[in-house]
Amino acid sequence: MKLSATIALAAAGSLAAAQGHHHGHQHVHKRDTVATSVVDEVVTVYQLDGTPVPVADVCKGIKDGQYKWAEGNGPSGACVTSTAAPTSTSVAVQAAEFIETSSSSSIVSISSAITTSSTPTSSATPTSSSTTSSSSTSTSTSSTPTSTSTSTSSTPLATSSKTSTSSTSTATGIDASFPDGELSCDTFPSAYGAVALDYHGLGGWSGVQYVTLNSLETLVEEIVTAVSGESCTDGAMCSYQCPDGYLKSQWPSAQGSTGQSVGGITCKNGKLYRTNTDYDTLCIAGVEGVTVKNTMSSLVSVCRTDYPGTESETLPTVVDAGSTVPLANPDGSTYYKWEGKDTSAQYYINPAGKKESVACVWGSSGSDVGNWAPMNLGVGYTDGVTYISIFPNTPTTDATLDYNVRIEGASGSCYWDASSQTYNDDSGTSSTGCTVSISEGGSAQIVFSS
Repeated sequence: MKLSATIALAAAGSLAAAQGHHHGHQHVHKRDTVATSVVDEVVTVYQLDGTPVPVADVCKGIKDGQYKWAEGNGPSGACVTSTAAPTSTSVAVQAAEFIETSSSSSIVSISSAITTSSTPTSSATPTSSSTTSSSSTSTSTSSTPTSTSTSTSSTPLATSSKTSTSSTSTATGIDASFPDGELSCDTFPSAYGAVALDYHGLGGWSGVQYVTLNSLETLVEEIVTAVSGESCTDGAMCSYQCPDGYLKSQWPSAQGSTGQSVGGITCKNGKLYRTNTDYDTLCIAGVEGVTVKNTMSSLVSVCRTDYPGTESETLPTVVDAGSTVPLANPDGSTYYKWEGKDTSAQYYINPAGKKESVACVWGSSGSDVGNWAPMNLGVGYTDGVTYISIFPNTPTTDATLDYNVRIEGASGSCYWDASSQTYNDDSGTSSTGCTVSISEGGSAQIVFSS
């Protein structure tokens, strides 16, 4: 197993510790990866007082002098966009901390995390960042929801391999072809399979990104993520939830210039349009075979990262007491590619009893829900094999679940034992998690039990 040393980031100016200043609604996430025993690439995660911050924000802050590298050294290749073809097959997660130049700043400790498996084959995945608009000023963008790009070109926001001539008059839910240019942007497309998430306060959308394209309209230079009360307006990318076991099919060809992901359908001249015309429908079925079963007396909210999109864990899979539901498992060969690499799905497993309106939102330091939930679950499919990982949500939090999580029906043993507070597999106990696999056509169940 190959792990690079973690690298700390500090900030310019005062290094005095304080209560911690957080940029409102700025997000960064681990790459959604099904990890293996061989690690060829290290992904750096930037945090401010324990709160993840997007690489785009960090790089802009470094450039503007708002931040500086701790110890005077930054991660290798930091803030450099590579155009080389990817060669790695798996991803480790490296944590890097930084502080601001303001007086309310602090340096936080660093740690690294990696999940392992006995199978040295995997897909590397996406992560990165989105920026958001709130009462706090975003460091990665100066635009607002009313001053974003007004380009109406469909070139960067839609592929063109297939077109649709469908009509709203015969909508039949998840199987209905989406009719470009017919629905108003203030109409949530539930008639076409999308599931409204009203608790986000975004008109049912799971996330809305106001994007600004570069001059060639090939990359997204700035992203402002909508906050509760805002909406899907002209130029916005509007993301959505699909039923359990399904994934959204829409994302544009123009993606973030520093690795951010962008996803959803777009609003143009007051109407909604697909951004990926390879698919007529808004939702596509994931690879079958992975389910979650809850044997406890309280519900469990399992929250998936909205990827590609805001990358917040806003997509709920609610497993009621005594129920079993399918998990969405993307096919790496056909789903969204991050810099040419296959991607998988990352979930956050919350404490029992936490409803989705509490658990599947961007949380805050000190809580044990949302992005601060104790455990991550990675699911992905590549080359006829589905990989499933459970691992601690480090370095974000040291919280732990007080119930058991066991993967049954897979290639080997993999479970979290709440009594001993350890992850366990065929090799023994671990503090970093475990990974198992199932072959195509097989099935596995993730069981929650007290």
